[in-house]
Amino acid sequence: MKKIARNQYEQFNDEHFTKKILFKQGKTVVFTLSFRPGQQLPAHRHPGSHLYLTVLEGGGTLTIDGIDTDVAKGDAVHCEGEEEFSFRNTGAESAILYVVLNHIPDERYAQDF
Repeated sequence: MKKIARNQYEQFNDEHFTKKILFKQGKTVVFTLSFRPGQQLPAHRHPGSHLYLTVLEGGGTLTIDGIDTDVAKGDAVHCEGEEEFSFRNTGAESAILYVVLNHIPDERYAQDF
C-alpha cells in the first residue's frame, strides 16, 4: 500500500497549469492537473487509452471532440483515448482535476509539468 497526502500534489503556477504524478504502475498513471482561472490544457488525444477524470475543486469547460461541457466540483467524466480532449478553467477560482489514464501511450504522458 502507498498513501499520499493529496495537497502535496496540488501545486499552482501563475504562468501555466501544472501536472503532478501521484502514482504510476505499469501502463497506468494517476495525476492531478491544477489550473488558475483562465489557464487551459490544449486539445490532445490519448491513443489506445481510457481517461477517467474527477473535478476535485473549482470547475471549467471540457471540450471533447469539439463539444463543450461545463464541469464542477464532484463531476466525473470518462473519455475514450481517440476523443480529442481539452480543459479550460473558466471560473473565478482555481480548479484541480484528478485523472486516471489506464494505458499511457508513451512516457510523455507520465511526467510532471
